[in-house]
Amino acid sequence: MAAKRLYESVSKNLTEELHRWGGLKQTGVSLRYMMEFGSRPTDKNLLISAQFLHKELPIRIARRVIELENLPYGLSEKPAVLKVRDWYVDSFRDLRSFLEIKGKSDELEFTQMIKMIKVRHNNVVPMMALGVQQLKKGMDPKIVCEDLDEIHQFLDRFYMSRIGIRMLIGQHVALHDPNPPPDCIGYVHTKMSPMEVARSASEDARAICLREYGSAPDITIYGDPDFTFPYVPTHLHLMVFELVKNSLRAVQERFMDSDKVTPPVRIVVADGLEDVTIKVSDEGGGIPRSGLPKIFTYLYSTAKNPLDEHSDLGTADMVTMAGYGYGLPISRLYARYFGGDLQIISMEGYGTDAYLHLSRLGDSQEPLP
Repeated sequence: MAAKRLYESVSKNLTEELHRWGGLKQTGVSLRYMMEFGSRPTDKNLLISAQFLHKELPIRIARRVIELENLPYGLSEKPAVLKVRDWYVDSFRDLRSFLEIKGKSDELEFTQMIKMIKVRHNNVVPMMALGVQQLKKGMDPKIVCEDLDEIHQFLDRFYMSRIGIRMLIGQHVALHDPNPPPDCIGYVHTKMSPMEVARSASEDARAICLREYGSAPDITIYGDPDFTFPYVPTHLHLMVFELVKNSLRAVQERFMDSDKVTPPVRIVVADGLEDVTIKVSDEGGGIPRSGLPKIFTYLYSTAKNPLDEHSDLGTADMVTMAGYGYGLPISRLYARYFGGDLQIISMEGYGTDAYLHLSRLGDSQEPLP
């Protein structure tokens, strides 16, 4: 059934090629390798990088197309999922029709093309969320979300792969910057201050809380302001922003109509030998123990998707306090992408502690679903 749908929309040759490339082995890259290789962005190195992506990206993209074709419960047939699949097929086709990269002009042309591919995939996460919503809408309510474990595992693999693809493209494109910011190698900041990123992400989250509620709890940050380590600041910002936003919302909703003084959200940055750990603590009432397994799934959120059936994609970039329920599972994938993790510990009736572990060593390979 699934293969037939792909045959209907693309040529037999392309379908066969997708399956051939989807069967090839992926090659992972470590943060340390990205830094070492990118520290000398000579024409020769950029050429090697482009040739690697020319071979690697079609393998990763083809694997996702095959998976998108074979999802359980009819998720593959949902209009939003078909749209995502078509984006991936178009990107595969673009990459395969770029014949070879021999010199500088080929490399620059290829870089422009993968830049466009990255833009094409900008809305994949909310579009997949919409597909899941479309599935849930028509589903027998007797099917509990635990039965949808297969879909959850697919989305984990799918989004992890997307993080990798976007990192590889973004890193290659950024290495072309003739005036990179100091201590930056592409997306990687070799002397990133986790305190600074935590402060900036917290301010962003607090601004949204103020916009939505009219007031916001204070945030206090503890740690060594001079400590730095190599990491990708955009990834860390996204994760801390998500955790702080959740804490602010919990505290705000718990103390909104109370006479008590609203307690602050506390952030602690600790630098260990193996890990840098960032703890975000709140007194927002906590999560019941029965609800803890649900916080990392993609299928529970009651929040409104910014891409509901009738909205315009172009206006969907407003961040809301509730998001669309993917913040925690996707933040955990970002942490795991470079060998870290995210854990949530809760005391119902009091509050929640989120522990964000970031690997300091930078030598773990990308997870390749």
